[in-house]
Amino acid sequence: GYGGVDHVLASGEDINIMVFDTEVYSNTGGQASKSTPAAAIAEFAATGKKTKKKDLGMMAMSYGYVYVAQIDMGADQNQVLKAISEAEAYPGPSLIIAYSPCINHGIRKGMGCAQLEGKLAVECGYWANYRYNPQLIEAGKNPFSLDSKEPDFSKFREFLLGENRYINLQRSFPEAADALFEKTQKDAETRYNNYKKLAGKA
Repeated sequence: GYGGVDHVLASGEDINIMVFDTEVYSNTGGQASKSTPAAAIAEFAATGKKTKKKDLGMMAMSYGYVYVAQIDMGADQNQVLKAISEAEAYPGPSLIIAYSPCINHGIRKGMGCAQLEGKLAVECGYWANYRYNPQLIEAGKNPFSLDSKEPDFSKFREFLLGENRYINLQRSFPEAADALFEKTQKDAETRYNNYKKLAGKA
């Protein structure tokens, strides 16, 4: 649970944590969690989740002494290796959050295309890759590096409709779906723009 992760990160100990972000509680049946984005259907969110996804990375960065990275292997394998090696070398707590397509997403292309799904998630702005290295502060450099290219948000809805967790909302509650899809995209745009500001690109 988050409480345990938070205690470990706050300890300042040299420990490495990797979170596989499936956006649901995958190991107990796919229930909605705080990491589930708005509009996604999951157990206990049959009409689509109404609140936005928790940003675990930003929460961890607020400590100022935790190495944090978001990665997506399908989008950028080099960035994944760079983040893992930096996290291992960092003399303090480090957290890597990996986008992890899950069977509960209902990927229309099939789970054999999980790497492609991750790539599409980054291209449309659904997910962003970045690294936050507190050691760079001491060197007078910006500790935040936004590694994703500028996304094409016009592909956002097409991405959502490639997964049953969003399609089923549109089928069952078409009017609510439009508003929730729009909210999910706005949440993602806001999140990305915040990352741009941190990276000094805004």
